[in-house]
Amino acid sequence: MTIGILGCGWYGLALAKALVADGITVKGSTTSPEKLTVLADAGIIPFIIDLSAETTLPPSFFDCDVLVIAIPPKARSGAGAEYVPKLQRVIDAIHKSRVNKVILISSTGVYADLNQEVNELTPPQPNTAAGQVLFEAEELFNQQTALKTTIIRFGGLIGPGRDPGRFFAGKKDIPNGLAPVNLIHLDDCIGISRAIIQQDVFGYTINACTPHHPPKLAFYMQAADQANLPLPEFLPELKEWKIVSSEVVGKQLIYNYQIDNWQS
Repeated sequence: MTIGILGCGWYGLALAKALVADGITVKGSTTSPEKLTVLADAGIIPFIIDLSAETTLPPSFFDCDVLVIAIPPKARSGAGAEYVPKLQRVIDAIHKSRVNKVILISSTGVYADLNQEVNELTPPQPNTAAGQVLFEAEELFNQQTALKTTIIRFGGLIGPGRDPGRFFAGKKDIPNGLAPVNLIHLDDCIGISRAIIQQDVFGYTINACTPHHPPKLAFYMQAADQANLPLPEFLPELKEWKIVSSEVVGKQLIYNYQIDNWQS
């Protein structure tokens, strides 16, 4: 089996390394020439692919059994409007290749904080620029009937290099301290992705979020304490919130979270 990973960033590179360890041939892309050696040293077949450039996408990269698309929309930096056109270029390249299985990385940010529990059956109502762009990207791939696309909506990402103890360390009067967190550790991001590939679970939308949702103040104070950082101070109030759950994980996708309780 050969898997292409478009975007070997924080998640994509970790997934690529895990798949290589599984004995899978992995092709990985980066926009940075200096990162080619990093990919090659990890046993990944490296490619430079810059979707912003008007260059032809290399057909050999798309010669794979599964394509994982893990490129962020960068909506906060003002590049959100370019995201869907970039993905259209990817789709055009896919249609000229043998790829018919895709994993598209999205986010639970497609759900607004409407004071309720949401799952994959809940219609997204994105109210942020990033959430709106990601939902447009999801819809673009859902319209591609020739492809079997599984969309993974990750919760907030934490893990190596993303220590949650640093997020609010030392800050004061942080609002909405009683709102539940919706997070996932990198280990489970990789675990769910591997399970999708191994179990051939394509054609689904999957919420990937640890099924433990303590209040922000409890979670982030504990994280700062464990990192020996100044404790944050939250306002003990509950304003806008959501709890992200899944109707797919544990049913169509058989997977047990490696971290299922943030306090254990």
